[in-house]
Amino acid sequence: MTASAAVRTSPLRTWLLWTTGFLAFPLAGLAGTAVAGRVDSPLAALFGGTVTGLVIGAGQALVSRRRLDPRWWIPATAIGMGLGLLLGASLIGYRTSLADLALMGALTGAVLGIAQAVALPRATRLRWVWAAAMPVLWALGWTATTLGGIAVDQQFTVFGAYGAVTFSALSGLLLQQLLPYQATPDPHPADPPVQVTG
Repeated sequence: MTASAAVRTSPLRTWLLWTTGFLAFPLAGLAGTAVAGRVDSPLAALFGGTVTGLVIGAGQALVSRRRLDPRWWIPATAIGMGLGLLLGASLIGYRTSLADLALMGALTGAVLGIAQAVALPRATRLRWVWAAAMPVLWALGWTATTLGGIAVDQQFTVFGAYGAVTFSALSGLLLQQLLPYQATPDPHPADPPVQVTG
């Protein structure tokens, strides 16, 4: 592998690309809110969470460097997010204190993590570590958003940019360990230079 190819496929580049997927979170939140409004009822949590998960799943599949199969990852994220938010928001009574949102994040992440772990490719090492980490990372996402001064009392479907960056950076490190990016060999390597003989 040439030096330039090594740079293109470095773990750092792969992690940075995944981390840029945080941009999907605000878009997902807008989509979820547009469909369901505030998360203040079971139906709003279920439908808003499902739409939010659909957008997040698509964004993550896009920045995964083809490690995640969108045919499995996107539906799993949508279903897991919808059911997870329904569980989490219902159990905290739709409250928005720091403790409540951290708990809601942990519960959402628990359901989402199981759904996504099932959708990980067969080559994934220790896939259930992903499921175990999601409650912690989703709780951190809501904690970072709340401490960042975001108006969480508006009952969003997902945490804001502070939480999204935190989640994406940490989950990217985890995904790199569980499912490292493997560069595919170039099917058309450059031809060797022609030797001109005089």
